[in-house]
Amino acid sequence: MQAFLKGPASISTKPVAAKEKNAAGSSGEGKRAKPIPWVEKYRPKNVDEVAFQDEVVAVLKKSLEGADLPNLLFYGPPGTGKTSTILAAARELFGPDLFRQRVLELNASDERGIQVIREKVKAFAQLTASGSRSDGKMCPPFKIVILDEADSMTSAAQAALRRTMEKESKTTRFCLICNYISRIIEPLTSRCSKFRFKPLSDSIQQQRLLDVSEKEHVKISNEAISYLVKVSEGDLRKAITFLQSATRLMGGKEITEKIITEIAGVIPKETIDELLLGCQSGSFEKLETLAKNLINEGFAVAQLVNQLHDTVVESEDYSDKQKSAIVEKLAVSLA
Repeated sequence: MQAFLKGPASISTKPVAAKEKNAAGSSGEGKRAKPIPWVEKYRPKNVDEVAFQDEVVAVLKKSLEGADLPNLLFYGPPGTGKTSTILAAARELFGPDLFRQRVLELNASDERGIQVIREKVKAFAQLTASGSRSDGKMCPPFKIVILDEADSMTSAAQAALRRTMEKESKTTRFCLICNYISRIIEPLTSRCSKFRFKPLSDSIQQQRLLDVSEKEHVKISNEAISYLVKVSEGDLRKAITFLQSATRLMGGKEITEKIITEIAGVIPKETIDELLLGCQSGSFEKLETLAKNLINEGFAVAQLVNQLHDTVVESEDYSDKQKSAIVEKLAVSLA
């Protein structure tokens, strides 16, 4: 019986070893770099690469020279480089070896309650900063807590953070990032150096998108790049994401304005013009048909209202009085 039981094991030993060897070899040969989103791939690696925020970069570079940072508050429109800037500054301060140990990044939209402040943030802030950089450069004796979308934090959580900022000032620096500074309580804003991030100019966005297109071998015309900037509404992160999505969709073919319109969920200009003509006609049946078509196409209501607003305001077919009346009704529809 023992011989019978041992038999299969002894017979199967070599094939298993061979299989494992083959598997190891094939995994080693077929190992490729994991594809990552272009937004992360082309995120600035140092403060000098941050685009169009000269005042912020100048102040941060002075702080980095002394290996010190105050508590920071970055605010401004989305996609202007707020998170990228503090991450680049942290990498320059700590180097690649200590970056993960010294930086805690939290998205306050997901984790914004008072419990998170009391547990995660407080526990990290109380840790002693230790270790030195392998390249011999000076390493500051503090850690950095990055609270992204801090304007989504509850008032109670912000109040709890105030005490932690004071108590752990020797070992921890805080960087709050938000779109609307008015949603941050005054006791927090007074403890931070405030930096406003300006909306990126069209030329800066176009240049960055052209650079990405060249490195990724994307076929796209200058006109399509300009249209991509327009539909992204100043958000460079959104523009790069749209560019990557369009590239995957086209599979090496040239990207056109039509493809960008579909990717971005923008309602075609012809549809908007047709809807405005339907409104002017006064025909309920015609408007009902147009509305059903919009619903069937799956266009977002907010997108429709925004495009109607822009079209009406920029149009020369309406008087100022008509424009104000139409815009008022559009505002009520979104309330």
